Amino acid sequence: MTSRERVLAALNHKTPDRVPIDFSGHRSSGIHAIAYGRLRKHLGLPERPLRVYDVIQQMAVVDEDVLNFFDVDTIELGRAFASEDRYWHDWVLPDGTPCQVPVWITPERDGPRWILRSASGRILAQMPDGALYFEQTHYPFLDGPENFDGLPEAFAEAMWTAYASPPGPIADGPEGTRVFIEGAKALRANTDRAILGLFGGNLLEIGQFLYRNDGFFMLLAGEPERAHDFLDHVVEHHLRNIESFLGKVGKYIDVIVFGDDLGMQTGPQISPAMYREFFKPRHARMWKRVKELADVKVMLHCCGGVRELLPDLIEAGLDAINPVQITCRGMEATGLKRDFGSRLTFWGGGCDTREILSRGTPEQVRKHVRDQIASLHHNGGFVFQQVHNILADVPPANIVAMFEAVRAAG
Repeated sequence: MTSRERVLAALNHKTPDRVPIDFSGHRSSGIHAIAYGRLRKHLGLPERPLRVYDVIQQMAVVDEDVLNFFDVDTIELGRAFASEDRYWHDWVLPDGTPCQVPVWITPERDGPRWILRSASGRILAQMPDGALYFEQTHYPFLDGPENFDGLPEAFAEAMWTAYASPPGPIADGPEGTRVFIEGAKALRANTDRAILGLFGGNLLEIGQFLYRNDGFFMLLAGEPERAHDFLDHVVEHHLRNIESFLGKVGKYIDVIVFGDDLGMQTGPQISPAMYREFFKPRHARMWKRVKELADVKVMLHCCGGVRELLPDLIEAGLDAINPVQITCRGMEATGLKRDFGSRLTFWGGGCDTREILSRGTPEQVRKHVRDQIASLHHNGGFVFQQVHNILADVPPANIVAMFEAVRAAG
């Protein structure tokens, strides 16, 4: 099988020729730039500019030689864009390692921290000395007044929605459309990897980005009519973008990636009843429109313990869930596969990043990966990915052991 055929077989619940592998195919299956620099040295690969495409999470662009080394079957649509040197400028990682970041993002030094500003000059995020990622500091709707008709302006003042990853800012109008379509078309022609298009389409999280978590929970619980009005505006915004996005590149991608972290370590952030009232109908509406517009699979990046929500997510039209956070309550791999494996692809859950990958020995990593694959791979419906991104402190030998175990299982 080609990589694309392998991934699509798994998504269609057919057993592929080997376990499909995702590494850096989207913003939650990658690697912290500090760990990536160490990994390249460990593998004896030539030095290359260390590029950080997601400055908030410090995620590295994973180069083609590493993708080939680990037999990776996925690639993100953004890798078709902004590869030339002119799109990058110098910065430094928290451990002092030189790196490059996109020219449209300029971290500034502010006393004992780095900050990120919006185009208006407002400080939206900070990374204090000793930290390894940026944290949000401004919430546009927290203190009111809200303007539901001005969501794009509000998004420009919230950390998670203000900063583009490659392809980055593309010119409006016909020229921007041409560049976007031609880049996607060229990537499709030059790779047999499954192409993931990052869309977003967050609902619960958009409320949290704009109101702050506590503020949005209060809105949902205390002012449901106002919450519905807000979410209606959000969905209309997303639907316009779905039409535009898939109208341009729908035929060049295989998976469209939505995001909404609905879970915590102990279970869902909201009750199933609240999910059904506020979010399920809106997820269903967006995912139905996706499938009307393009022959793609819908994946939801959704952290935490969400077992109680899986039946409703499946009914809403979800094809795959990621990252399958196996250390959370109710997320044990064997039970998930038994109860939902015929209806849902588990894109992740292949290796616990919290304890095993970061603190285990290479042999412990190999055994753990073998066990996870044995639980999840049969009858398709599984794409290997570690649980979320590989963080800065993960030893490179453990990363190698993880991918070696996947290859051996294949």
